[in-house]
Amino acid sequence: MPRDIPVGNGDLLITFDKFYRVRDIYYPNVGRFNHTDGHVQRFGVWADGMFAWIEELGWDRTLRYRADTLVTEVVLRNKHLGLEITCNDAVDFHHPVYLRRATVRDLSGKDRDVRLLSHWDLSIRGTPVGDTANYDPNLSSVILYKDDQYFLFNACDENKCGIDNWSIGTKRVRGTEGTWRDAEDGILGRNAISQGSVDTTIGFNLQVPAHGTSHVTSWLACGRSYRDIKAINQRILELGPDRMIERTHAYWKLWLRAEPVESADLPPSIADLFRRSQLILRTQVDNGGAVIAANDSDITQFGGDHYSYCWPRDGALVAYALILLNQSELSRAFFRFCARVIQPEGYFLHKYTPTGDMASSWHPWTIEGQRILPIQQDETALVLWALRRHFEVFRDVEFIKPLYATLVQRPAQWMLAYRDANGLPQQSWDLWEERRGVHLFSVCATIGALNAAAAFARDFGEHDSAMAFREGAARMTAAMRRHMWSEEHQRFARNIVPHNGGYRLDMTADAANYAVFAFTGLPVDDPQVRAEMENAREKLAVKTGVGGYARYERDYYHQIERDQIETVPGNPWVICTLWRAQWVIARAKTEADLSEAMDLMQWCVWRAEKSGVLAEQYHPYTGEAISVSPLTWSHATFVMVVMEYANKLRSMRDRRRA
Repeated sequence: MPRDIPVGNGDLLITFDKFYRVRDIYYPNVGRFNHTDGHVQRFGVWADGMFAWIEELGWDRTLRYRADTLVTEVVLRNKHLGLEITCNDAVDFHHPVYLRRATVRDLSGKDRDVRLLSHWDLSIRGTPVGDTANYDPNLSSVILYKDDQYFLFNACDENKCGIDNWSIGTKRVRGTEGTWRDAEDGILGRNAISQGSVDTTIGFNLQVPAHGTSHVTSWLACGRSYRDIKAINQRILELGPDRMIERTHAYWKLWLRAEPVESADLPPSIADLFRRSQLILRTQVDNGGAVIAANDSDITQFGGDHYSYCWPRDGALVAYALILLNQSELSRAFFRFCARVIQPEGYFLHKYTPTGDMASSWHPWTIEGQRILPIQQDETALVLWALRRHFEVFRDVEFIKPLYATLVQRPAQWMLAYRDANGLPQQSWDLWEERRGVHLFSVCATIGALNAAAAFARDFGEHDSAMAFREGAARMTAAMRRHMWSEEHQRFARNIVPHNGGYRLDMTADAANYAVFAFTGLPVDDPQVRAEMENAREKLAVKTGVGGYARYERDYYHQIERDQIETVPGNPWVICTLWRAQWVIARAKTEADLSEAMDLMQWCVWRAEKSGVLAEQYHPYTGEAISVSPLTWSHATFVMVVMEYANKLRSMRDRRRA
């Protein structure tokens, strides 16, 4: 289920589902820990003896953000209850505090007794074992805690601060459902404490005048100790929770001003999604530098694991988008993270936790008794490639200096050593993490990395290294053309594997082959490059009303269509659709040549949720989001394409004026 309106600040991330229920709470790192374990956090309304949870029938829900901010503007209407509730959610830009201002309006024309009920079903550190929930009379708050993770719930209405109504109890043990069930009569038990598998429901009483409004602002403060949350709670009371929401609104408006593109050159719908993508992308980046792929816990139901990890490849491409946006502090933090986690030999492993530990993996360390490296070589290569892009924009020599040996010299030397007799990389896993071989995407990324290393070595006066890296890239390019190009098919293989002294070619059409123009430095109009990209258009276009481009022919991941492969080679992915747009933009000579890229950007607008969230992939017949949502890579690629489009359009117009 899509996470429609994530809000966060790099330390604390809160995600919601389409029913406006909080589903994930990540703290103290984006992606670690998930203190809900994916369970629903309910929100309900009692009014004049009637009650409804927000997910029930009868509600009209509009889940959006305020323009150009990470403050929500959620409107909930229930004709049966005769109420409209407008909620503004935010995570304070500075403190680990989630705030919700709920303004209740009467639609019935009479004075109302309204109670808002927030149910919190935490599993601290991802497990409910050993949690404690208690009411703290000193702070007029409910506190849940375990070990070094503390969560405080409090509120202020128009007249006072502090919680008057609460229920604390057990859940999912000995047949108990939780305090949410007890709350449906609008009456909460006010029990003082419970431990183990516990939950809490907190109630706010509002007197709403006929046709008028009343409001309450509640908050969840996070800390590493009781002292922390006590101090944060005091700071909220001093500043005022509504003021904290408004200052967060102002901060994100200011943050977006770093964008170096004229939105006037774009249709309003694309400009809106461009700005929204930047903000959503930021919610998925941890302040410690890790770029998290996605934080949608529903995916655990599919494979028993999640996407809340940092893949160096995804992170490098997201960092490149941040570089284009002039968000240099975020890209620097990512590269420093990479320097901390890279292996001493100069390569990255599969993926990492937000704190830099080795994450779960399905890449083996041996095959048929032989040792192998459990890596995807493109991940190592793209970090070096992106680091060069960063340096070309910011020229921050003092930043690069301590990273040069770790992220340039050693990885480049390792890539030279990790080659076969023909100069191609040895086998590793592909970017889709499904097959082992010599992959065109990995080869192209490595060529780009070696060229980047050569440029760095030249800048640092290491001319012998620069020559070795440059010659390695040139030899690899020649080997790619010789061994990965099929004269019979007039296109590149997506991967090759050693076989009988040569290679066996896999000619499955794969969108990842866009790398042949994206990273190698080959001309966009090179005949082989052009043939590859036109073949991908023919083979991978989804020929339904939904449109878009698939990853590769017969893609089995969340596969919907198994028979009509010519029509639906796979589900349409945002990144694959936008790779086509990057190619169109790169080779455009006139403004008319850019029209297809505009159509593909508009496709993303059509596929996005009303909030602007983009998923990984979509149903080829209904257009519904499939897999995780939001996917950080999807938003980063949209940002790249918009930037590349705007820059190309500007250069065309400048030439025309000249």
